[in-house]
Amino acid sequence: MDLPRFGDLATIRFEPRGRVGLLTLHRPERLNAISARMMDEIEAVLDAAAEDDGIGAVVVCGAGRAFCSGYDLKDDAAIPAADAAAWRARLERDLDFLLRFWNHPKPTVAAVHGYCLAGGLELAMSCDITFAEEGCLFGEPELKFGSVIVNMMMPWLVGPKLTKELLLSGDDTLSAERAERIGLVNRVVAKGTHVEEALALAGRIASLDADAVVRTKAAINRGFEIMGLHEALRAGLDAAVEIESMETPSRAEFKRRVREQGLKAALAWRDARFAAPPDAE
Repeated sequence: MDLPRFGDLATIRFEPRGRVGLLTLHRPERLNAISARMMDEIEAVLDAAAEDDGIGAVVVCGAGRAFCSGYDLKDDAAIPAADAAAWRARLERDLDFLLRFWNHPKPTVAAVHGYCLAGGLELAMSCDITFAEEGCLFGEPELKFGSVIVNMMMPWLVGPKLTKELLLSGDDTLSAERAERIGLVNRVVAKGTHVEEALALAGRIASLDADAVVRTKAAINRGFEIMGLHEALRAGLDAAVEIESMETPSRAEFKRRVREQGLKAALAWRDARFAAPPDAE
């Protein structure tokens, strides 16, 4: 596979496995947080895979102890809260990136382990099929620190009741088993076999007639477009821009702690607030 060259890949790895392309998020020291560089590199690889007749499907996995912890909060901390134009440009970029997996002409399969949170979960939901190893934890904790859900795909997969429960509570402890029961995950597999299982299914898909697979995926997606999927996602983006342009006390404090103490300390402060009893100061 002839990948476009814009320098060596620094945040991902890509290798053909037969007719399947294996794309590995490779920032293990940051739990594979999605940075601007990672988005650029993934998009280049996806574009190349779309044009390569030797690739019939793409599997996405993560290096280290997590699939993906979400978008890199250090990137967000540099954007002034009140700058709505800057936030719209950033969030549109994020949404368009995630939809690359949903709109890719060839099937995309997420192979998830460890943590699959925030933008990481949105990436997994944007893939056509998701495998998860036992013990995975899923969730969208954005509301815990006044942030936003970029890709409001969840209602389309699990319905409004469960979406409201999971998003409005900021729950980031959803088990793989429950994720499978409610439709966020296709299959839960034994620990350490998630990539192997995903590659096996992707290989089966890639062995079928390529034109028929591409057109069948497009037909399924077209049904959701007729129901208003893309319009709904853009409406969700409008809400996200509005929220990010607000400077609430909790968001301001979280960003201050990220700048001055680092992300780990800021996350500890955030989680401690929710661990305290309701009447605690």
